[in-house]
Amino acid sequence: MRLPLPAIASDRRFLIMLALGFSAGVPLPLTAFVLRQWMSEANIPLTAIGLTALIGLSYSLKFLWAPLIDHAAPPFFRRWGRRRGWLASIQPVLALAILALGFTNPAVAPEITVAVAVLVAFLSASQDIVVDAYRIEFLEERQQGLGLAYYVWGYRGALLASNAGALTVAEFAGWTAAFAYCAALVGIGFVAVWRGPEPAAPPASALGWSARLRAAVADPFADFVRRPYWLWILLFIALFKLGEALAGVMTAPFYRDLGFSRTEVAAVSSVFGLFATLLGALAGGWLVVRIGTARALVLTGLTQMLSNLMYVALAHAGHDMPMLWAQVGVENFTDGLADAAFVTYLSSLTSRAFTATQYALLSSLAAVPLRTLGASSGSLAEWLGWADFFLLTTFAALPAMGVMLFLLARLPPARRHPPEESSALPASES
Repeated sequence: MRLPLPAIASDRRFLIMLALGFSAGVPLPLTAFVLRQWMSEANIPLTAIGLTALIGLSYSLKFLWAPLIDHAAPPFFRRWGRRRGWLASIQPVLALAILALGFTNPAVAPEITVAVAVLVAFLSASQDIVVDAYRIEFLEERQQGLGLAYYVWGYRGALLASNAGALTVAEFAGWTAAFAYCAALVGIGFVAVWRGPEPAAPPASALGWSARLRAAVADPFADFVRRPYWLWILLFIALFKLGEALAGVMTAPFYRDLGFSRTEVAAVSSVFGLFATLLGALAGGWLVVRIGTARALVLTGLTQMLSNLMYVALAHAGHDMPMLWAQVGVENFTDGLADAAFVTYLSSLTSRAFTATQYALLSSLAAVPLRTLGASSGSLAEWLGWADFFLLTTFAALPAMGVMLFLLARLPPARRHPPEESSALPASES
């Protein structure tokens, strides 16, 4: 007998996923936009601020230590089980690291601030590994879709709380209080771990460590490189978000240089920007269904590229609130559009035998160039000035457009559902 949707949604498992999604989302802005806002206020050079893009490498390389967390016993809280024990071991240390970050001073010792931020990113990426495993093992097959939706909404709520929320707290109580507030938010996830049950452990594998590692990492990658044009696919994945990556790293110091306050940035960039992204993703999903993945990818890729011209317009306008609203709205909406088509196309390129592992592994590897090349954005901005820098980020998307057209001509995505048979696509987190 199938339970009605309200009965399923009221299951406390989904509240646990909502809380864990919230805990997972809290640290991300603290090592990205919020950190760069803080450093720009401390008059750190743009070149140094650009290098903070490297802090996020932990999120791209977490597959390297995921097998250890997946199979080793947790260091503490072992009575809580393997998954809950690892989460309970990581989350208090993560909260303490966020708290410690607030007690550093980038104006006096920026290297210490960055070192602590690297620790925060590493612990956050480690928490993500365990939460993903917990979600898959904790929820039944029929609950996975709704459980992921709760996780994503918790994650999105955390982005508001630790981005706009942190900037607002910093405005009235200072940066130390802002990071202390965010450290306390991680406690929401700890309460969920404390109150949640431990999922049943999967059957012990008879394979040795090397065989499991080969099955988890080597085999999916080996399968992928046997495909035609696999190098072109990796090149496309690496370049598709290059213009956005270069621009995104410099957004906080750019707004600061134009004279926008913390509360103005929090209200427009964080709150309004998030809703514009969600609306764009919804519209992008509808567009993929209506015109097909290939045409949607071309159209949305073009709009994402041209949206960076709004930064150029804002650079010429200066401290102009209507222009800020327009720039944030256009940029975030077009990013959401492009993400929906990009994820759909990327998913169609994976082999069914290794779908989840191949997608996660390749998308992580492809993000490494974005992190490393994004680190050069500060020196480019100092050299070119804001208007020319953002003009460069617009043209930086052209190579990806060329590779995309090459791939679409040779590897067109198969249309699994005609437009008239499908009315929506599942939401995805990019």
